[in-house]
Amino acid sequence: MPLKHLAILGSTGSIGVNTLDVIRAHPDRFKVVALTAAKQIERLAEQCIEFQPAIAVVADADGAAQLSQLLLEKKISIQVLYGPEALVSAVTESGCDTVMAAIVGAAGLVPTLAAAKAGKRVLLANKEALVMSGNLFMQAMKSGGSELLPIDSEHNAIFQCLPDRFTKNPSVHLGVEELWLTASGGPFRDRALADLAGITPDQACAHPNWVMGRKISVDSATMMNKGLEVIEAFWLFGLPLEKIKVLIHPQSVVHSMVRYRDGSVLAQMGQPDMRTPIAYGLAWPERIDAGVAPLNLTQLSGLSFTEPNFAQFPCLSLAFAAAKAGGTSPAVLNAANEVAVAAFLENGLPYLSIPKVVEHCLNALPSASADSLETILGSDAQARQVANQFIHNLQK
Repeated sequence: MPLKHLAILGSTGSIGVNTLDVIRAHPDRFKVVALTAAKQIERLAEQCIEFQPAIAVVADADGAAQLSQLLLEKKISIQVLYGPEALVSAVTESGCDTVMAAIVGAAGLVPTLAAAKAGKRVLLANKEALVMSGNLFMQAMKSGGSELLPIDSEHNAIFQCLPDRFTKNPSVHLGVEELWLTASGGPFRDRALADLAGITPDQACAHPNWVMGRKISVDSATMMNKGLEVIEAFWLFGLPLEKIKVLIHPQSVVHSMVRYRDGSVLAQMGQPDMRTPIAYGLAWPERIDAGVAPLNLTQLSGLSFTEPNFAQFPCLSLAFAAAKAGGTSPAVLNAANEVAVAAFLENGLPYLSIPKVVEHCLNALPSASADSLETILGSDAQARQVANQFIHNLQK
């Protein structure tokens, strides 16, 4: 396999760190040419010292000055940039052919779109590109002639369970009847909604199976994460929304399944370790060692599957509603959720108020046609404003 040149958007987060771990084991296959981070400057400096990319990007001028000083002390010369436009430069000016899109939140949308338009292989770990702008993003992929490989464990599992002809042409369903996205159910799957009033951020972030960042851990607890994944699957695989199902699977061994018309169900199984889908995306269509322990089926006590209780997980219900509404509603859903989760983690918003904030924003901002990036970003900004005002009113 020829050497691949990678830009990693969000290199200091969980996905970025795991990506670098896989790359570290295969120096003959992968070369890092761009790394980006928001605030974790010291960790980014360590990564730059080890992998020596051409470009490093941070959020602001202060971070850039700090990073430049840390690199100067080690006598390492790397172009240090900052700000949203610099994220696009990391994709378009670094000489990369592959982009790991792992920036959490709406901040990852623009550089991921730029990667699609530029004809890169896009390893998509950023949900917002498809949730906020699914139609625009898929059009950009087509016009740019890009390859899209989903990195979320669930979508990666479905990708692996589909025939190769399907992945090259999602409009050809080839007997696919349903997609089943599995969900662990998070730390509160066995607790009634009424018992969650006093939940703390640390409790919500204590995921039973996966090691993730705090924002995505809260989304797993509320199951908003699974709702966003339903919207992603709709755009990735081209099936009607009613053919995309969610199943609670506490063991997180079956990462998702595809049901075929002839009665077959294909499942992808493995350890709950993100290095598996990352390695699959990096080397596709080859398979390489991901550094993950093999799955020992004889040590599993059992695998269970149940349908989700939408009353217990109102965020999942809201996500399905936004998906059905279409247009800008998924962007509103995502923005309102980001604001609500941040307020829960940082400012004492009660856990049970997260879905209240999201529902208020969806009701306050009816769906409009998501026909341009400007419209989508405008809806995102408007939803954040409405969400912040609603939270302010709740906390009076």
